[in-house]
Amino acid sequence: MSRHPEVKWAQRFDKVYLTILLADAKNVQISLEPDGIFTFSGTTGSDNNLYDVKMELYGKVDVETSKLNTGDRSIFCVIEKAEKGWWKKLLRGDGKLPHYVKVDWDKWVDEDEDDGWLFDSTTIFDTT
Repeated sequence: MSRHPEVKWAQRFDKVYLTILLADAKNVQISLEPDGIFTFSGTTGSDNNLYDVKMELYGKVDVETSKLNTGDRSIFCVIEKAEKGWWKKLLRGDGKLPHYVKVDWDKWVDEDEDDGWLFDSTTIFDTT
């Protein structure tokens, strides 16, 4: 029987950060589909305990430009949004996040504090 790893998330105007906390992960498999389906599986420990997670992200994503990095303690994913903009939440559907998915407050930035936010100053003043 598989278990769920702890997943932390944060977002910017143009991307979502996912950190899967699983030390010494082996046999890591990650799949990301354009419609936002994210799947992860990997094993850890001397007993090769299986961990997996499947999430339906809130919006569509750009698979080609998204990146991942597997480290000793975690797997870090930078998922590029297909359409730039702030998502209301991480996952589609109603209800709360699963207990193993948490906000990554170390990476979290509010909308008005994001340097990546695109601002068009020409729309402030009506010059006609």
